[in-house]
Amino acid sequence: MACLYFYYSAMSAGKTTSLLQTDHNYRERGMSTLLFTPALDTRYGPGVITSRLGIKKQAVTFDKDFDFFCYVKGARNAACVLVDEAQFLTQKQVDQLGEVVDLLGIPVLTYGLRTDFQGNNFDGSQRLLAIADILVELKTVCHCGKKATMNMRVDENGRKISIGEQIEIGGNEKYISVCRKHFRSGVSKKPKHE
Repeated sequence: MACLYFYYSAMSAGKTTSLLQTDHNYRERGMSTLLFTPALDTRYGPGVITSRLGIKKQAVTFDKDFDFFCYVKGARNAACVLVDEAQFLTQKQVDQLGEVVDLLGIPVLTYGLRTDFQGNNFDGSQRLLAIADILVELKTVCHCGKKATMNMRVDENGRKISIGEQIEIGGNEKYISVCRKHFRSGVSKKPKHE
């Protein structure tokens, strides 16, 4: 039975690596997949899903007006739909992905951040947390060794940035995964004397 999955975590927990592994598993068994990534993330080129391990794959790009249900319905023989950076989905698009599962019988696996750099939900994540059939937390660790649940935006000196636009594309140079305690205190790395 097809389900809507939401794999979520702080940054650097392996969400994209997991997505690409799932794609590989389906294709290795002769099944086709549809991969999607947001058009606004062009760090590695338009429509390229790239993990921090260096694995990459071409994908269909989506913007806020993209209709997932119409696209998937028009595609042939898709055994699975995989969505990277799912936090950038609109709530309407999450509902469309739910329709892909419910009306077309195709499993949809989404991967994204639960919260932004201020600790607030993204619209896409909020809707996925509300309607996904299966929620899976992927884990990573803070510099202190505790589970990292927060995404801290930092400047070039590693100092916490607390104000700004919700969406600012970046990787390790702009964001650090930390536990709630270090998110609150703004400490982005282990002191050298420890």
